[in-house]
Amino acid sequence: MRLSNKSRYAVRVLLELARHREGDPIQVGVISRLQDIPVKFLEQIIRDLKKDGYITSFRGPKGGYKLMADPTAITFGEIVRKFEGETDLVECVTSPEGCKLSDECRVRNIWVDATRNLYKLLDTITIASLLETSGGNLNEACDASHFKREEFY
Repeated sequence: MRLSNKSRYAVRVLLELARHREGDPIQVGVISRLQDIPVKFLEQIIRDLKKDGYITSFRGPKGGYKLMADPTAITFGEIVRKFEGETDLVECVTSPEGCKLSDECRVRNIWVDATRNLYKLLDTITIASLLETSGGNLNEACDASHFKREEFY
């Protein structure tokens, strides 16, 4: 499964807003610069996040966006599902009829388990927990190298 930029950027926007949760609202241009997301694309992501109640907007010279949802309750799994749907690692998991061997295929069962375990892992990682492990440093938070390799296998 390869995530779209929308999912990846949505997580980064939520991380940025969580990091500045106590301060003034953050303007789109600032988020765009800090997270290297094109403004037009960022506006689409913000619209979706706002519609679903994750963020709120403020008008005026000090206007911008703030995180409305509790960062301890927002999981990566939730965001991936929102922007991608619950996609499977391989097509035969959702569409077994596409393969003549799916009824007897032992490999398909591995893909089913792998998909389930991926979402299980993503559901344990919250926006708040990622900020805690990185000490609020988004450069570090956006780098998955702090995870041990064994956690993914």
